[in-house]
Amino acid sequence: MSVETHVLNRYAKGAETRQEDLCCPVDYDRDLLSLLPREIIDKDYGCGDPSRYVREGDIVLDLGSGSGKICYMAAQLVGPHGRVIGVDMNDAMLALARKYQPEMAEKLAGDRVRFVKGLIQDLALDVEATDRWLAEHPITSHEDLLTLKTWQARQKREQPLIADDSVDLVISNCVLNLVDDADKRQLFAEIGRVVKPGGRIAISDIVSDEPVPPALKEDPQLWSGCISGALREDEFLQGFVDAGFVAVRLDKWGEEPWRVVDDIEFRAVTVTAMKPEGRECLDVGHAVIYKGPYEKVYDDEGHVYLRGKRMAVCERTFRFLTQGPLKDDFIGIAPAEPGQGQPWCAPPGALRSPRETKGGISSGGQQGGCC
Repeated sequence: MSVETHVLNRYAKGAETRQEDLCCPVDYDRDLLSLLPREIIDKDYGCGDPSRYVREGDIVLDLGSGSGKICYMAAQLVGPHGRVIGVDMNDAMLALARKYQPEMAEKLAGDRVRFVKGLIQDLALDVEATDRWLAEHPITSHEDLLTLKTWQARQKREQPLIADDSVDLVISNCVLNLVDDADKRQLFAEIGRVVKPGGRIAISDIVSDEPVPPALKEDPQLWSGCISGALREDEFLQGFVDAGFVAVRLDKWGEEPWRVVDDIEFRAVTVTAMKPEGRECLDVGHAVIYKGPYEKVYDDEGHVYLRGKRMAVCERTFRFLTQGPLKDDFIGIAPAEPGQGQPWCAPPGALRSPRETKGGISSGGQQGGCC
């Protein structure tokens, strides 16, 4: 039996009866849980609460949505102008989540949630559409298989399940580790594909402090239990960096390991990151000052920020550093007389003369003392 089949079977059983060993203790928002049917809560499995990162008006994509618990929690937070999409490959879990859609739509005064059948490592492929196609075109030869692949390629191109740059926030709760190692690079790339420029991720998952040896990877019970497929903690973060995300951060870190197997610690974490805006770098005359406490810091694009110095930055980087997740670490200084916006990306260590920004509008400072 393949790992993927074992995962499908185990979580199908989890949709029937609660499996205690598939989840970590998590402190969820009780107010959000109060609207949810008991069955959805009891048959949900996870290791974190990515719903905490949802904003009003967001289009949210939940990878491996399971019973739908996090989706229905997020639906309360996005408000009437947001929506939530849950992706899962397990028919039993999808049936459970969809079972309560009418009830939840009534409670939320609107149907903001939909559940689709798909693979989180191939978010363009509509698996339910594939199932329907196979019912009409059964595979009996190699030529049939080639025809299926051609049809899938066209479907992904013309009617992708999740379109490029279409989601404000991707969330997931202990699912990425279930994907086969051979597909993990594609998994991270797919997350990068569907997030809008300027969009975010909040991914709760299990990581290891050491590489997982082959003997553990070959154990299907440990794999479906979120152990064998765990990436090492630094590799997990690097996966998002390689997919083009910035400000990649371990926002939550389990102080105690969830499990220890063969002296390897497996713990729950939540990683947050942003996808850069797709605009070109333009020099308008902006500067930022890194507040400290370190002498200097680097970003993933190779820029260096010296403590207390007016560093030259392009308009795109200025917005990111002064309006994004790092805004408390930088003072932004907009030029008094903006330039023409010539294409330009600041070389590492480039300074901005105070004369270029004198009289400009600053943001991110703190008032105190006599001022």
